[in-house]
Amino acid sequence: MGKVKKTKSSKTVTEDGEKFVPLADQILDDKTLKSTGRVKVRNRKEKDDEYVDDKLSKRILQQARLQQEELQEEHGLKGKRSDKRGKKAAAPQTSLGPRKSEEESESEEELEDEEEFYESVEVNEEDERALQMFMCKEPPVRRTLADIIMEKITEKQTEIRSQMSDNASVQMQQLDDRVVNMYKSVRPILQKYRSGKLPKAFKIIPSLRNWEQVLYLTEPDSWSAAAMYQATRIFASNLNAKMAQRFFNLVLLPRIRDDIAEYKRLNFHLYMAVRKSLFKPAAFFKGILLPLCEAGNCTLREAIILASILAKSSVPMLHSAAAILKIAEMDYNGANSIFLKTLLDKKYALPYRVVDAVVFHFLGFQRDKRELPVLWHQSLLTFVQRYKEDISSEQKEALMELLRAQTHDKITPEIRRELVHSKCRDTEGEPPGGSSVMEDD
Repeated sequence: MGKVKKTKSSKTVTEDGEKFVPLADQILDDKTLKSTGRVKVRNRKEKDDEYVDDKLSKRILQQARLQQEELQEEHGLKGKRSDKRGKKAAAPQTSLGPRKSEEESESEEELEDEEEFYESVEVNEEDERALQMFMCKEPPVRRTLADIIMEKITEKQTEIRSQMSDNASVQMQQLDDRVVNMYKSVRPILQKYRSGKLPKAFKIIPSLRNWEQVLYLTEPDSWSAAAMYQATRIFASNLNAKMAQRFFNLVLLPRIRDDIAEYKRLNFHLYMAVRKSLFKPAAFFKGILLPLCEAGNCTLREAIILASILAKSSVPMLHSAAAILKIAEMDYNGANSIFLKTLLDKKYALPYRVVDAVVFHFLGFQRDKRELPVLWHQSLLTFVQRYKEDISSEQKEALMELLRAQTHDKITPEIRRELVHSKCRDTEGEPPGGSSVMEDD
């Protein structure tokens, strides 16, 4: 390609004596703007065609994954997938409703995290038969929420409208027919509930003044186990300790006992419901643990399951100390020893009043002619191991005398050895105060 020929510029002189050059000639004469012979060809693709925004790509992958799961579910292809932890995830499920909210996903993640705490309990038949000897022959009649509501309805029908002093009592009110129909329509949902959202009408029940009366319309006895867990979460979070205690005692406890009696184990969702109830320790002890001990007919299986949940949970010392004091003062049955052993094994710094109550609890068996179960000896060994330095010299001598009346071939020598090598709290040089052992080391 030949060189570009220069055009002759016609230069004129202005009145000031300066040369005037046309603009076209100036551009052609400028060396920096002279065109070269090389023609550049750029073969670039548009940036938008090559890259996709991060958010858009995430949404595309999410929708593609959902479509793939729907196709697998439709054609019956249940492939095994693995989650981030390497565990085998469940088969994909097609949901026709709205996408899961953050609250639901957190609830499912919580259940997955708590699976490691769930365990099946094996009960020794000999221990179970030995424990039945100490059960109450005529246990008190168990009252449920339905029984209490029916009593209140009967009182209303007989025109007994006296003002009740107990604020926790059910204040019977005449419900609107629309409210009754709405909560009766919630009933079949709770009976078949597995996962997902709960009706908003159910979530507002704890905020109602007559929540027990409204809850009765949904028939808690017929709820699924998953619905019971979700209900426990809602009521434990939104009710105060006194009201939560009534829910645990009238709704959760009967369901737990019925499930264990029927299936010889506790459903996973009910297991997690009990764990969730421990977020209100006072309500748990007053609504579940203490009534179970007072009933006098708590089975070995029930005691072991609840004790395993209690052992894996962190409970404040004051609540546990009050529970130990109440259990030690109750009439004895085999379940008391299991719960006492579990609570004493937490190594709390117990007040001397509680330690003295436990000592008197064991000394009450000095003249008992029955053959005590192994659980009783194990709980005594645990108490001596943890609190041998918090007892007085007189209590130590009384316990040594007790070991002569109630003996076990393998456990009694261990208890005696612990007592012999212990230093009592009233010994000279011993600083005053309670045990120096901290909780849950």
